[in-house]
Amino acid sequence: MKERRDLTRHAACFAAALLLLAALPLAANAVDALVPMGCAVGIELETDGVMVAGFSEIETAAGRVSPAADAGMKTGDVIIAIGEKRIGDAAQLIAALASLDAEPVRLTVRRATQELLLNVTPAQNPEGRWQLGIWLRDGVSGIGTVTYYDPETGSFGALGHGINDMESGKLLPFDSGSITEAQVVDVVKGAPGAPGELCGKPDPTRVLGNLGRNTGCGIFGQANFAQTGAAIPLAEEAEVRLGPASILATVDGENVEEYAVEISRIYRQPQDHRFLMLTVTDSRLLAQTGGIVQGMSGSPILQDGKLVGAVTHVLLSDATRGYGISIREMLDAAA
Repeated sequence: MKERRDLTRHAACFAAALLLLAALPLAANAVDALVPMGCAVGIELETDGVMVAGFSEIETAAGRVSPAADAGMKTGDVIIAIGEKRIGDAAQLIAALASLDAEPVRLTVRRATQELLLNVTPAQNPEGRWQLGIWLRDGVSGIGTVTYYDPETGSFGALGHGINDMESGKLLPFDSGSITEAQVVDVVKGAPGAPGELCGKPDPTRVLGNLGRNTGCGIFGQANFAQTGAAIPLAEEAEVRLGPASILATVDGENVEEYAVEISRIYRQPQDHRFLMLTVTDSRLLAQTGGIVQGMSGSPILQDGKLVGAVTHVLLSDATRGYGISIREMLDAAA
């Protein structure tokens, strides 16, 4: 049974599926203090090329076929050209495919670090349209939480995990993106087997900054937050201990609040970027959300006056518990 759930809402209540310049390098060993944030933001990300999210079968006179899959295309491939024409988004690809006929079409795809040429023979459906049998993805939007901000450089980090395609589970190839101001307008409480979510209303006219990187440890970029708290020291991983801690999160409007949690387990050899397990103990947060819910990923974790890391996932079997990544691993990814 899958025991974790990505907290970024790829199909957020406010919009569609669900977080400048390149981010300034932030070497983990070069930063002594950062501002912990906890504010909810709207996240828009556009992919570099068009990602293959999945395949469909086409009913033909000879039976059901899946042309792209049969030609060797895989979920997670990124289509970057059709013939000699470069492709930047799904609209360009759909327009280029409008003139398909029975002739094979040459697609250039990026798979990991390789570029491959695939010859795909379209199939004709009962309505007479020629199709390749692929589902496409060229961007996502959603709501998430900012973990830290560096007022001196304008650099920020959020989510604590990457933005992945829902169908393929692959990290979305990054082209550009932005974060905007957002309000939390409703909360769906978490329950065993059914993680809750923050329902957010982003304001696309109030852009806070631009994304520079989408990684497995978070999204990073540069922004201008007009009002922030004070910078606090960063915890070394060896300093983190079992026991009381707190998180900063926005679960109502734009108000960032501090909530009590317990660090109940520490992974000294983390796997899948897990560093610790949290248990929510704050009665206010339990009453509002039932614990950790989607949209809270990125909420900063504090202990002993230091920034420890960020909330990343909820435990599906128990919404009061979740996982966190260390701030040092996030900064390594930002660099």
